[in-house]
Amino acid sequence: MLIVLGIIAGLLLLCLIFATINHNYRLHKEKKQFPPPGKMVKVNGHKLHIYREGKGAATLVFMSGHGTSSPVLDFKPLWHRLLNNYRIAVVERPGYGWSEGSKSPRDVDTMLEETRKALHLAGESSPYVIFPHSMSGLEALRWAQKYPQEVRAIVGLDPLVPEVVEHSLKLPPKTRLLFMYLISRLGLSRLMPDADAEKMFPLLQSDQLSTEDKKQYMSMVYKSAYTRNMLYELDCLHKNAQKVQAEGIPPDTPMYFFISEGSDVDAPGWREILIDYVLHSKTGKYKLLNCGHYLHHYQAELIAKEASAFIKSLL
Repeated sequence: MLIVLGIIAGLLLLCLIFATINHNYRLHKEKKQFPPPGKMVKVNGHKLHIYREGKGAATLVFMSGHGTSSPVLDFKPLWHRLLNNYRIAVVERPGYGWSEGSKSPRDVDTMLEETRKALHLAGESSPYVIFPHSMSGLEALRWAQKYPQEVRAIVGLDPLVPEVVEHSLKLPPKTRLLFMYLISRLGLSRLMPDADAEKMFPLLQSDQLSTEDKKQYMSMVYKSAYTRNMLYELDCLHKNAQKVQAEGIPPDTPMYFFISEGSDVDAPGWREILIDYVLHSKTGKYKLLNCGHYLHHYQAELIAKEASAFIKSLL
């Protein structure tokens, strides 16, 4: 029995070694096949990727939610509908998309300063209309608190607000996150069947991405899923929420929140908390959408139309 167990363990180890070697070989190959489509800028000793396109009376800055492997492609169904009237910039934080990983702290002020500097080095200038999805809502609110003159408005895509973190949000167990981190780093995620990938990443079924986009998207999933930076962000989440909450709701920043049904967010009262928050701002409004948390995948046309009208009213 011990011999059999030893053989099985040895075979499993060989499979893991082969999977890891194959993963790293393909990462190297995909790095050449899919170079960064935007500009790489150096911030705090690491390179960040900023994708920019379009022209217009306002610059729209898109900031992704936690764990989004490819922010540029994730937001594409929305931003490509806004190019005719606005300039868009998608910021990829350390460990996301084409950006390098970083050892810099993941407190909200550090992340904000990295975002601001990256945009500046890429040649962009404020004021911006910020489109934060999910967790980056905290960074957007902090931006409006510290530098209100740089934030023309916040168009929230199911944005996280401090009260959700403090009173409602349930984070996944650390053991589960570490397990997913290991799966990703060993390359075992590449063994996932196409059908399962489409269920996990509905954007792969969308006609908003080309076949080439979808290949790029999956290469970013294999590269940037469950990175260390993403795990560190969760470690800092409560402190970041407390810091933003302590400064209060930005009083003079126009806000328009698009709010999902909340069924795939592990936070009881999600809708009610976001509605209460935005209505306490000076010029806050919201729209309820009967779709999942990645509402810019499901309702891009409606959001683009509503956001455009909102922005025009401010210019």
